[in-house]
Amino acid sequence: MDRAQKEKLVDELGQIFESSGVVVVARYEGMTVAEMQDLRAMMRVAGGSVRVAKNKLAKIALEGKPSASIAEYLTGMTVLAYSEDPVAAAKVVDDYAKKNEKLVVLGGAMGETALDPAGVKAVAGMPSREELIASIVGCIAAPAANIAGAIGAPASNIASILSTIEEKAA
Repeated sequence: MDRAQKEKLVDELGQIFESSGVVVVARYEGMTVAEMQDLRAMMRVAGGSVRVAKNKLAKIALEGKPSASIAEYLTGMTVLAYSEDPVAAAKVVDDYAKKNEKLVVLGGAMGETALDPAGVKAVAGMPSREELIASIVGCIAAPAANIAGAIGAPASNIASILSTIEEKAA
């Protein structure tokens, strides 16, 4: 890799570290190519990405970035998992690490907040952005459904009373 390619890679990694909601660092020693492709596919479905980069270049890219605290985890065979959604990458990596013991979560960063392995697990347990939106919409829609039910209830009550009177008269 020549100097221009390295500079381009450092710029790309810098963009990743600035724009990602969460960055997770994991050790992937011993994983097969198929296992890594499976992890990449799961991450793509969740809206994130997986990147393997030289630790030295990643450390250079981290200088002056909010997630600079993860530089200490960049030793050995490491992989970076990241997503704009602050939960997606952590959730996918945590789920995959449960299935495959070769993937070991070292830590991560959520903006300027450093995460140890327990912190990544805690973030993974949080609801995703879509789940939060769905629950908020449910909370907003519930009162409207109750009002509609209350408005429609008197008419149905009158109809059932009339049908009961009609049956008794017959």
